[in-house]
Amino acid sequence: MIYLDYASSAPVSHQALDTFQKLSQCCYGNASSLHDAGEQASVVLSYCRRQLARFLGGDPSGVYFTSCGTEANLLGIQSLARALPSGKRHIVTTKMEHPSVHYAMQALEEAGFIVTVLTPDTRGIVTEAILAQALRPDTGLISIQHANSETGIVQPIAQLAQLTKGQNILFHTDAVQTFGKIPVLQDELGVDAISISSHKVYAPKGAGAVYIRPGIPWRPLYPTVTHENGFRPGTVNVPLIGAFITACEETMERREQDEQWCRMLRNRLIRGLRENTLPVSYFSDREHELLPGIFGCFYSGVEGQYAMLSCNRRGVCIATGSACTAGQQAPSGALTALGLSNRDALQFIRISFGRYTSEEDIDVLLQALVALRHEIQQEPVFGR
Repeated sequence: MIYLDYASSAPVSHQALDTFQKLSQCCYGNASSLHDAGEQASVVLSYCRRQLARFLGGDPSGVYFTSCGTEANLLGIQSLARALPSGKRHIVTTKMEHPSVHYAMQALEEAGFIVTVLTPDTRGIVTEAILAQALRPDTGLISIQHANSETGIVQPIAQLAQLTKGQNILFHTDAVQTFGKIPVLQDELGVDAISISSHKVYAPKGAGAVYIRPGIPWRPLYPTVTHENGFRPGTVNVPLIGAFITACEETMERREQDEQWCRMLRNRLIRGLRENTLPVSYFSDREHELLPGIFGCFYSGVEGQYAMLSCNRRGVCIATGSACTAGQQAPSGALTALGLSNRDALQFIRISFGRYTSEEDIDVLLQALVALRHEIQQEPVFGR
């Protein structure tokens, strides 16, 4: 099996798995307990908090561990919004966000907040002009993703955040796809809150984090909770968090190396598409900054789901978009926001790769896409 769905979930590194196994065996105490076993777990947790803060360029007191990126978005956005002053109940987000952000916005609308959802320009970028037009005197919070999980398009977060300075507006960014791939530093981005996830950086599933700049007010969704300084309920999973931080340490050490490798794989894929004259169009890094490990494209005349299943029959795992919306028949909102018709958006497939992807994997993928062309030449498949 050739796995090319890293944007959905990356393989677990040997180092992260080793840390998880060791901590599960020797550090099983509850970090909130006062006995020695609890203290041992608490020491490990404190180390993890310091390390993650260092990777984000922040302070350990701003790190709150969660169970995943989805929970990080849900809790982070709602906790910030619930603490906004009464005259700051307008929130701005975009059509391209992860479903978890839309869920949080829906809950806030039901609680009486006003939410403005922005449409990007034709390149998929939220420009300063687009954001500026949406800002109002009562705007209190903005949530815009750092990069899209389907297209790989990176947003100019630093410029957008700069636009809000001095206006008493909080800025949250979903950096689940970018953390560990490109620099994600709180001060450089100029944001107040960041969401990240473990299983995008070669750690096991089940951990995530929100960074909230110390001094920024937030109100917990669960008022009586004591874990994670009241941010979320439940016993903290120290072995998983330890594995998460081990993966972060490894990822940060080799980030530039991994980035160069992904760019090489991307170029190999593009070259192969051209040499085989395949009817595939794709997002170009000439028009906007793209994450090197996400290759969003459209196979002309073929529904993305059919293309995905065709590749799967040949032992190649690709995707049709975010795994959190897999199985839905409607086209992705992130794609229709670019002005694509439903028919065109349904032709989308996502190929994502990373550290363990080989050049041979890309060649086998190309063979599968060539075989797909032979299939559709024999019989049209769109809308079947």
